[in-house]
Amino acid sequence: MFYWVFISWFLQIPKFVSTIVAVNISLCFYKTPEDFHHEGDVKIGAFFPIHTYYSPNKVPHSSIPYKYLDNYVQYNFKNYQYILALVFAIEEINGNPNILPNISLGFDFYNVRFTEKDTLMNACFWLTAQGQKMILPNYSCDKRSFTAALTGTSWTTSAQIGTLLQLFKFPQLSFGPYEHILSDRGQYSSLYQMATKYTSISLGIVSLMVHFKWSWVGLILPDDHKGNIILSEFREYMEIKGVCIAFVKMIPVTWISYSNKFWQNMDETNVVIIYGDIDSLAGLMRNIGQRLLTGKVLVMNIEPYITYYADYFMLDSFHGSLIFTPNYRKSFELTKFIQTVNPYKYPEDIYLPKFWHLFFKCSFSDVNCQLLANCQSNASLDMLPSFIFDMAVSEESTNIYNAVYAVAHSLHQMILQNLQIQQHENGKAMAFFPWQLNIFLKDIVERENMSIGGRKKLNAEYDIFNLWNLPKGLGQKVKIGSFSANAPEGQQLSLYEQKIQWAEGFSEIPQSLCSESCMPGFRKVTLEGKAICCYKCMPCAGNEISNETDVDQCVKCPESHYANTEKNHCFQKTVSFLAYEDTLGKTLASIALCLSALTAFVIGVFVKHRETPIVKANNRGLSYTLLITITFCLLCSLNFIGQPNAATCILQQTIFGITFTVALATVLAKAITVVIAFKATFPGGMVRWLMTSRAPSYIIPLCTLIQLLLCGMWMATSPPFIDQDFHAEHEHILLLCNKGSSVAFHCVLGYLCSLALGGYIMAFLSRNLPDTFNESKFLSFSMLVFFCVWVTFLPVYHSTKGKVMVAMEVFSILASSSALLGFIFVPKCYIILLRPDKNSFHHIREKTHSRRNKSLKM
Repeated sequence: MFYWVFISWFLQIPKFVSTIVAVNISLCFYKTPEDFHHEGDVKIGAFFPIHTYYSPNKVPHSSIPYKYLDNYVQYNFKNYQYILALVFAIEEINGNPNILPNISLGFDFYNVRFTEKDTLMNACFWLTAQGQKMILPNYSCDKRSFTAALTGTSWTTSAQIGTLLQLFKFPQLSFGPYEHILSDRGQYSSLYQMATKYTSISLGIVSLMVHFKWSWVGLILPDDHKGNIILSEFREYMEIKGVCIAFVKMIPVTWISYSNKFWQNMDETNVVIIYGDIDSLAGLMRNIGQRLLTGKVLVMNIEPYITYYADYFMLDSFHGSLIFTPNYRKSFELTKFIQTVNPYKYPEDIYLPKFWHLFFKCSFSDVNCQLLANCQSNASLDMLPSFIFDMAVSEESTNIYNAVYAVAHSLHQMILQNLQIQQHENGKAMAFFPWQLNIFLKDIVERENMSIGGRKKLNAEYDIFNLWNLPKGLGQKVKIGSFSANAPEGQQLSLYEQKIQWAEGFSEIPQSLCSESCMPGFRKVTLEGKAICCYKCMPCAGNEISNETDVDQCVKCPESHYANTEKNHCFQKTVSFLAYEDTLGKTLASIALCLSALTAFVIGVFVKHRETPIVKANNRGLSYTLLITITFCLLCSLNFIGQPNAATCILQQTIFGITFTVALATVLAKAITVVIAFKATFPGGMVRWLMTSRAPSYIIPLCTLIQLLLCGMWMATSPPFIDQDFHAEHEHILLLCNKGSSVAFHCVLGYLCSLALGGYIMAFLSRNLPDTFNESKFLSFSMLVFFCVWVTFLPVYHSTKGKVMVAMEVFSILASSSALLGFIFVPKCYIILLRPDKNSFHHIREKTHSRRNKSLKM
């Protein structure tokens, strides 16, 4: 409750700071020496970046408000936690009788300045203990012992100081992020890295991209060897996970300003990954803050320092940023210690008075710049918002704490073993050479499982934080998840999405894609010359579906299923066949039955008028046979309608073949009978014998026997069977009768066509023979139509599928049967029923007499 009450007061700090600058407060606030000291028998050198002086022509941006004489000073208040971690560790050790009894630890703090020259200068000041005076190499003005140096946070700072300390084999402990170069024992044999060599941060960031389906991201990295290494890691993991890089921007460490060209293609993506250390990204962070880079989700491995430009509400450039930080064991004792710190408890501290003066309204004495006791009551560092001073113990502070203990334990072991150590006598300071500490320090660091050169890699666990700038200027850092590379696949990333505040311009999870997602029913087609994340969407072809977004290949439905119109689901096909319930089946069955009834009616007419000349003249017995056979031909078409089974499949072809063979053989017999009748003029001749012996009647059984032999061989070798056609109709499995042997089917059909052709020839030859009721013309027309129907049937049958193919065969049966019925018997019925006067012997005699008189006149 108190914290939030304080926030309401603290939101006025930017205005308060502006007031301070405007009234030109005491110069004591701006005077900041480069060093201060904590007394002890043995001293540790501490080189931390806490504040920076700039000359007027090198000020990185205009928002630095603190001016001292002709220079500008910038305070990094968050880094002050490093000093407190150092003080806390030293006080713990000094108060512990089991570590370094009768020996006190102290430290010399030196600020890490902006340039390499100033950094090395401070290191020389410490080694010689000559302060700001002239430096005399290899000579120390301080009789107290120096043990080791703590350097960081940047690896460049450690490398610069390490180059100098390496000359003396002086122990050096780096508390910043692990750096591969510093592990080179040939170049830095006495440098020890306290940070763990983590290798999974790039995998964690890429896993976050995959989780939110961000496949098109930008990279901003430092232009050094570390930036190149992490770039190769990002490329490797992104290629595996299907994430593409929209752009890569490498930042020279020396840059302090960024031209508009640097930001030109930032609009290509909504997500930008920023990786580096505090020093390499300092200029970039300042530039982002000045530009109000909104509408971008920044994913970083460090928290931006926004002390001097966080006076924004929702439009802060870093609002909604996601930050990966290693999950390490927090020191709650250190947090409690920080709460008790104040400038009166540690008068030698040069930074605590700045805090109390700036944030708790304390005043400086005009005489000696001592802090007066007119401050806000109960003032404590934990009252400050996290963007000014974070009470959460950082990894660097933990490394400093561990480094101090490593030095203390090493020194303690060296004393116990009396290895070239001058005993502490008569109050004199203990004397030893710092390089002697290396062997003990190395063993302890390795035993403590610290990170030194050659140490194996560890997959760290990372906490993921979301940066809020809400309320205005708060800079709240909220944990929204974690990542553990050691967890099982699929459980490595854990997020609380409901806690995430996105950047300005996004009310929901942002999208970051090169191409819009391909919806279900489509597949991705990569564009030539583009990244794999840049593609176009193509509909799934044929019987294929995709029920997920952004699939590379569509999945083919099983044969028993079909793809819906949207191509995103496979549905079970229903069984289909030419049924009586279908309109087509119902129509064909009705036609077959009607034609059969008509044929039966014709049979009745012929039976009733069997003694009339027209019935007797055209071989009454063959006419009955033909009419009955036509009836069976029409009815056999019903075998093709309805659900097929093994019996109907066999009956379809055999009945069709035999009935039409009988019909065509009958027509052939009728045509031959007409020819023989007009040729049998001489008694005792061969033709006369054929006529009297009723030879044409044997044509029917003979032709039928041949067809029976063909059908028998067909049924014996490869009979028809039930088949399923999965492809004829999109949504149905078509049940149909497979012919079994295509050759046998075409042989049967070919035999029928040969009979029709023979009947047509015989009828055509007898078309002009004189007779009152000569039906040769009708026979020839019927055979011609029959032949044309079945010749046309073959190409149409093979070009259709499904029910239409079956219906085509039924239609051909009905059409050819109708041709036989219509051309042969309809004219006779017309005479019998409508012109009975022509169906009499008197009419025949008159017509014959008329024909004879006509021939005599000629």
